[in-house]
Amino acid sequence: QVQLVESGGGLVQAGGSLRLSCAATSSIGRIDDMGWYRQAPGKERELVAGINTGGMTLYADSVKGRFTISRDNTENTVYLQMNSLKPEDTAVYYCKVQTWKSDYWGRGTQVTVSS
Repeated sequence: QVQLVESGGGLVQAGGSLRLSCAATSSIGRIDDMGWYRQAPGKERELVAGINTGGMTLYADSVKGRFTISRDNTENTVYLQMNSLKPEDTAVYYCKVQTWKSDYWGRGTQVTVSS
């Protein structure tokens, strides 16, 4: 059974940093694109950052220059380094992994940024 295990969320003051990790079980098979999404209370889930197999990345305008997505293909893991965090970054963060067969989502990890 495929599982995505997220970690790294928590409470941080504005201006601080957090690093999220999302590891997929080896049974997932070949991974294509990987990404991070977030959903704040009362808002729709939105793309934060994505990375393809070649390492090309894309970011939401709101996080450009502050967040960095990376991946370790040998460990089936995607990371999100979040710096200069703002209260508006508060949300549940979800990782998403795309394979040839299906898309998989993590359960989410809470990130709370206090002002």
